[in-house]
Formats: sequence, structure tokens, C-alpha cells
Amino acid sequence: MTVLFVFFGLIGGFFGGMGMGGGTFLIPLLTIIGGLEQHLSQTINLIAFIPTSFIALIFHVKNGYVEVKDALFLLIPAAVFTVIGAFAARGTDGALLRKIFGAFLVFLSVRGFLSRKKENQLFKSRNRKDNF
Repeated sequence: MTVLFVFFGLIGGFFGGMGMGGGTFLIPLLTIIGGLEQHLSQTINLIAFIPTSFIALIFHVKNGYVEVKDALFLLIPAAVFTVIGAFAARGTDGALLRKIFGAFLVFLSVRGFLSRKKENQLFKSRNRKDNF
């Protein structure tokens, strides 16, 4: 089981480092394959998030991908709603948390698929010979 969790950490760290949210991979891996409870999986994800986000942030700042002024507008409301969300999660049944997280992943998948489709159409229209 330890080897499996190391593998999960590699996957979560890789996608987290890319800024894609390692938890979107780590939580399902821990619950579905690892057999852990939803609350425990989310807690492990939060613990893993601390070092991975810090390291990824260093690289993103160095590469010029972070607008500090814009990030500050997100920081305060995010911190406040993190507290609210933590209290809400504590009082929510694990099965319901799993369904909420699953619905969130489905939403992200559909949105990503549709936005990618639009990007491809835009790319194709920009690269047609009659547009030059």
C-alpha cells in the first residue's frame, strides 16, 4: 500500500506542479483505488497541498505567471471561505462529500471539453489560408 501511495503522490505532485490541481487526481486515487474515506482523502490532499503549492508557486513566480496584484484580490475571500468550507465539510457526511466532489469533477470535465472544442475551432479559423 505504501508503494501505491507514493505513486499517488507522484501523480498529484506532477499535476499540482503544473497548476492543474493535484487534488483532482489525488482525492479520487485515494478514495477509489486506495479505499480511504472521503474526509481522510481530503485531509491528506490538504497536507500534500502545502509543500507542493509552495514549490509550484516559486516556479510560477520565477516564470512570470503570477500577477501579485490580482492574486491579492483572491487571497482574502479565499481565506475566509476556506474557514467556512472547512466547517461545512466537517459536518457533512462522507458520501455526500464524495458526490459533491464527483459532480465538481464532471463539471470540470464538461467545461474543459467544451472550451477545448472552442479553442480548436478558433485555432482552425485563424490558420486558414483565406485569413492571411
